[in-house]
Amino acid sequence: MDRQDFEKIYEAYKTDGERRAVVEQGMIEDQASPGQERIVAVRKNEDGDLIAFQTESGRQLDYVTALQEAKAGNLAHVDVFHKYGRDILRSEPDGIKENNLDNLPEF
Repeated sequence: MDRQDFEKIYEAYKTDGERRAVVEQGMIEDQASPGQERIVAVRKNEDGDLIAFQTESGRQLDYVTALQEAKAGNLAHVDVFHKYGRDILRSEPDGIKENNLDNLPEF
């Protein structure tokens, strides 16, 4: 197998994954638990770090409050993980770049 075959196989794999992610995301979004809100916009500091979040109901949450809300299960489609000695909020990894927190519109 030459290098070109490896690249074609990988590209097909990636394209199929992206297609499946779109389908799964549609299913996931429909299954948000009652009482959960989605984050629809973000605020960044001068360095591009996320510092605040706006939910679909218009609530504006500072970073620490958003972490608490996510840990309590009140925010849909986000994960909290521990790295660099602190908790970090991130979008659920679903393969769709457009819904990543960093790619949401700013408020």
